[in-house]
Formats: sequence, structure tokens, C-alpha cells
Amino acid sequence: MRKNTKLILAILLPLQVILLHILKNFPQFVETYYSLGFFPFISKLSRYLFGWIPFSIGDVFYLLMTIIAIRWLYKNVRRLTKEPLHFFLDIVATLSIVYFVFNLLWGLNYYRVPLHKSLVLKTDYTNEQLIKTTERLIAKSNEMHRMLGFADSLKVEIPYTQKEIFDKSVNGYQNLEKEYPSLAYAPKSIKKSGWSLGLTYMGYSGYYNPFSGEAQVNNLIKTYKFPVVACHEQAHQLGYAAENEANFIATLATLNNEDPVIQYTGYIFALRYCINEIARRDMDAYNEIITTVNPGILASYKEMRDFWASYQNPFETFSKLFWDQFLKANNQSQGIMSYSYMVALVVNHFEDKEF
Repeated sequence: MRKNTKLILAILLPLQVILLHILKNFPQFVETYYSLGFFPFISKLSRYLFGWIPFSIGDVFYLLMTIIAIRWLYKNVRRLTKEPLHFFLDIVATLSIVYFVFNLLWGLNYYRVPLHKSLVLKTDYTNEQLIKTTERLIAKSNEMHRMLGFADSLKVEIPYTQKEIFDKSVNGYQNLEKEYPSLAYAPKSIKKSGWSLGLTYMGYSGYYNPFSGEAQVNNLIKTYKFPVVACHEQAHQLGYAAENEANFIATLATLNNEDPVIQYTGYIFALRYCINEIARRDMDAYNEIITTVNPGILASYKEMRDFWASYQNPFETFSKLFWDQFLKANNQSQGIMSYSYMVALVVNHFEDKEF
């Protein structure tokens, strides 16, 4: 790039940040013209282009970008002392382009109308409401656990391959589409990540690639969470950028799936969030209510904890800190802690609905 072009691009980076800071005050504009206007078109186009390819184009893209970046640094590191201004100008200009493309292809969804407003739900609830919803979830989870043919003390084994789960996950969205047209999901573009080991060491179950539009799932996860993670990443593909909102939509997608095994994973996923929230609020209530949960369900939770514990490492802390700051920089004021908002959505959505 020419120096003048690089300078203009570098100047545009802070201008983009300022514009986004202004844009967060106009969520309805973003919702109407981007999240429900431009984005569905670009998202479908990406899935049509890459969804049929059996491996992750996004993984290959990141690998190539990493190689190019390392090669550039190797060739230009001497410029850091000889012409530091131009060295950093190149970097900032490149970041400006990447930042623009990221927001154009997906990032503006962080500034859309919050899901609770779209669904007309409250964001607060009483301890009584939380406990009542949790008790209903426990009753339904225990019932489904037995219906699937497992003894109360045994954890449910998912009888499907990961590819079969990917295929089945679409059914929940097809059923949701009847009530929520914005959740129409087609075509499918969800894949196992080639970087699953790295994702695991960083503490992530999956990720959405905004540049290829692919949903990536960590294929080392062989627990009840796999179907939920698949639906979670699909929610990102539909433009729900906030992690808590994607978790809630994943809950709806699994609960509305016609396959009882997929349904079951959704129930115990939502249940775990509610139980953890009770523990944060009232340990006495938690100690009482946890005894009513089938031991087989608790075994599934332990399996998930043991999986992550076996890969725990110092880099995970750094990774989570980076992700927390990334969320805060993208209109998620509570960062990773905003995941607890999922409980408010569950409690208020299901308060007047039957399981």
C-alpha cells in the first residue's frame, strides 16, 4: 500500500471506533437495517458458499493469516528500529481493514436490540420465581432422563455421531421458525473445528467465524453439551452475537427439537444455569434443591467439569481475560459475567409456559 493510503486507513481505525460508540445508542436502527436487513443476506451467502465443504474454511483462513503475519514480521522486524513510524502504520492500517470487514460481516450485531426487548421479557426476577422455574426444570429433566431408559443413577449417553447431531440440530430451528421467523436457519454450515485441541486448552466449546460464516464446534467435547454448543453457534450465524442470547436461543432450539435426546440436553443445560444461580444467591436453598436432581444428571455435569479440568492451563486464564475484554469492547458491558443474563431469559420466558 502507498504511504498516503496507509495513513488514511490508520486514521479510519479510531474513526470507526467512535462511529460504533455512537451507533450503540441506536439499536433499533442496527436491528432494522443490519441485523434483520443486510446481515441475513450476507450470512446465507456465506453458508451457501462454504457450507457444503466438508472441512472448515475458517480454520484454513486463520492458519493462512497467521503464517502471513509471522512472515511479514520476520521480513520487517528490522524496520522497528530503522523506521518505527512506518512499521506501526502498516500494522494499524491492516487492523483498520480487518476491523471494518469484521463489523461489516458480523460485528454490528453486538449493537442490535437486546433479545429481552425483542421478546418483551423482563430482566429481573425474584428468588421465588427462580426456585419455581428450577423445580419445574428438575421435574422435567428427571422425567426425560427416565423416559430415555436410563436409571436415575446413570448419566444419559448420547447415541449419535457428531455429524448426526449437526443434522438433527436444524430441526429445532425449523420448529422455532413458525413462532419466530428471524430464527429461520437454512442452509446449514456447521463443522467440527480442526483446532479443537487448541480451543480446549483455551477453554472454548466452539466459535463462530465471522469471515467465513461457519459455525465451529470443538469435537473433543463428547458430553451432553455437544448438541447445545451446535445450536449456540448456529444462533451466532443468525446474528445473535451476545453469548447469553446465543445460549438462550440454543436452549429454545434444543427444547423444540423433535428428538427426545436433543431435548434432554437442552433441559439439563438450562437447569445447570438455574441451579448455579441459586447457589450464588442462597446456598441453603441450593443444598436442598440439588438433592432432588437425578444423580445421573449430576454425573453428566461432573463429566463436563472433569473434561475441562483435565485441560486446565495458565493460557486459559489469559484467553478468558482477552475474551472478557473483547466482549466489553463490543457493547457487552459485563463481559463474560453477562452469561448470567441467560437465567433471566429462561425464568421470564418459561414462567407462563408448559415444559
